[in-house]
Amino acid sequence: MSTPTQQLSAEGVSIWLDDLSRQRIQSGNLAELIEQRDVTGVTTNPTIFAGALSKGEAYEGQVRELAAQNAEVDEAIFSITTDDVRDACDIFLPVFDKTDGVDGRVSIEVSPDLAHDTEGTVAQAKDLAARVDRKNVLIKIPATKAGLPAITEVIGAGISVNVTLIFSLERYAEVIDAYLAGVEKARDAGHDISTLQSVASFFVSRVDTEVDKRLAALDSEEAAALKGQAGIANARLAYELYEQKFAEDRAKELLAAGATVQRPLWASTGVKDPALPDTLYVTELVAPGTVNTMPEKTLEATFDHAEVAGDTITGNYADAHEVFDRLAAVGVDFADVTQTLEDEGVEKFIASWHELQDTVKTALNAGSAQAAQ
Repeated sequence: MSTPTQQLSAEGVSIWLDDLSRQRIQSGNLAELIEQRDVTGVTTNPTIFAGALSKGEAYEGQVRELAAQNAEVDEAIFSITTDDVRDACDIFLPVFDKTDGVDGRVSIEVSPDLAHDTEGTVAQAKDLAARVDRKNVLIKIPATKAGLPAITEVIGAGISVNVTLIFSLERYAEVIDAYLAGVEKARDAGHDISTLQSVASFFVSRVDTEVDKRLAALDSEEAAALKGQAGIANARLAYELYEQKFAEDRAKELLAAGATVQRPLWASTGVKDPALPDTLYVTELVAPGTVNTMPEKTLEATFDHAEVAGDTITGNYADAHEVFDRLAAVGVDFADVTQTLEDEGVEKFIASWHELQDTVKTALNAGSAQAAQ
């Protein structure tokens, strides 16, 4: 009997863990998850690192060293986080080799303070890639308007990218175009485009949270009947768009020259509404060539009791379009929903980044005080 995570892998879904900490690396837990839960990659963000640092004794020695060097807060953050990402990359190297570089990937994010700064994002992405110095790293860049040209520039420099914070199909189409432009740029610069990988992180549960709030405010039977459906419908239509865009001549020419597709990645897959099944955003989003990045709670629920019933996306495009027709009919402005979510997403990551700065600043001050005693 195969496990649900093995079944997902067999369906072409790559399981990535949406969490990283030094304790997880040093305890052997990350290696265990690769072995026992079919995990083939890791994503991180400022919220995850803030949580790891606030309760992680594993960082104390390095923080003391950085304090002794009078390191600035941001410099300390990048020293700490790039060390963790580098070590995780090494743990995932066998997966990277086994999958010809498709999986075994570890993501690290540029500072959210740069979300609306194209040049700053490009410079920091290049710096992070050089610091980590591992071929299986992915640099996370948000899909803001300023992020789009940065994605093209960074991929054009031969660096693999995880595009994050995608909510709308319109923005997703722009993300794919930015990726293809980057691959063209990399090809023209003489880079081996077969080694470039990218994923497009499409957020799921946050869509339901925002839409369901608006449906509840409408207080009608028609609105209530749509609860918990928008996130999955939106993601399914993203996969339809992915299939369409990579079947066009521009993409086909690059693929024939050795480029890889930019895979859709389902992010924000922890279920927020207790009335919904806890594996909903896993079992309802199964299709070949996708990534599902899961918080550990969702990963364990999936391993324990998810019912994987094959491809649940490609046969459901008509139903997904119908959900959006019905949302429009009851008065939900989905364009406003996705813009709200992008703005909130950037704000939340900026808040987490500042929390991370505060956590590190406190730790550095404590390290300096200890050294002075």
